[in-house]
Amino acid sequence: MSDTWLIADTHFNHAKLLDFRTHAGERIREFDTVEQMNEHMIECWNSVVKPNDTVWHLGDVVYGDDRMLWMDENWHKLNGVKKLIIGNHDRLPDLCIYFEETRLWLIDTDLKILLSHVPVHQTCAHMFGSKDNGILKHPMPLLNVHGHIHENPSPPGPYQCVSVEHIDYTPINVDQLKMELIQ
Repeated sequence: MSDTWLIADTHFNHAKLLDFRTHAGERIREFDTVEQMNEHMIECWNSVVKPNDTVWHLGDVVYGDDRMLWMDENWHKLNGVKKLIIGNHDRLPDLCIYFEETRLWLIDTDLKILLSHVPVHQTCAHMFGSKDNGILKHPMPLLNVHGHIHENPSPPGPYQCVSVEHIDYTPINVDQLKMELIQ
């Protein structure tokens, strides 16, 4: 199995997120306290990620009051070499010191995936795979692995959401992700 993992939208320390509801009125995250939510996500993360594994966090890492204090006191508890695809709630440059690498998006030509925070419209994702864009030498189909939409479904087409609500708060291995899509 690969040593690369994906996760998005942890929103560590975001107490108000516990009050958010689905369209049906159900709580999006069923934790009693923000501390319980944070601890659960740390436990889930460390249950699969080893210290030398790579974790691509696809944005919206931490939110709420005292973001950087929370990061200082807790980020080291999470296993792995952490890399960031910037989300709409990520404050830069503050977060950069916690990540080995920080990007807006990433194309992995070996895995044929585009990592982004938000789902990239198919016409734009197709552009990334064209011969003339200077990024890739040959066209290829790209799976857009993203976050941002939390419990909502991905758009139809080549999309896979790795928001914590979709992956049971546990980082998903890139090999497992590819296998699930084949089935």
